[in-house]
Amino acid sequence: MTVRLVLATHNAHKVEELRRILGDRLDGIELIGYDGPEPVEDGLTFAENALIKARAAAKHTGLAAIADDSGISVDSLDGAPGIHSARYAGNRDDRENLELLLANLEGITDREAQFTCAAALVDGDFEHVELGVWPGSVLTGPTGVGGFGYDPVFQPHGLTVSAAELTADEKNAISHRALAFGQIMPVVRAQLLR
Repeated sequence: MTVRLVLATHNAHKVEELRRILGDRLDGIELIGYDGPEPVEDGLTFAENALIKARAAAKHTGLAAIADDSGISVDSLDGAPGIHSARYAGNRDDRENLELLLANLEGITDREAQFTCAAALVDGDFEHVELGVWPGSVLTGPTGVGGFGYDPVFQPHGLTVSAAELTADEKNAISHRALAFGQIMPVVRAQLLR
């Protein structure tokens, strides 16, 4: 028997990345897309926004839903862009967001940053959230052609390349999203496959 789980996102990059990350952890679970209304993400944290999205998808579909909220937080910018990462420059435009981040860091030597991902599961009254944090720093300019979002300017600690220079498999083994979903999948499996 296969259980259906709604992935509450309209972001095609995220869907593809999560299918790769989750792989065989989806055995017995059919991950289905979500084309319902997008809720207003007015939470103050990544966890709150992930729960808002998962609750909306679960309510709209009547199925268990999983969602995430993620972004990059730069220490010297008091955590910005943070929960506003996707619309940092006003629109959902990766290039404009990246350019604004680099402009705001011009002349700043402390470029420590971290990607954070909150993964949330909502199944009826059951709610659970896990966090994944990927520490690194912001480069002075973009490098690499892989990934999306801020990947071309994010250099994970311990590496000499940007996240955009990693293969999909390399990134999906160590990223904030991989960490958060790796932590939440045992909970998902226990909740849905009982």
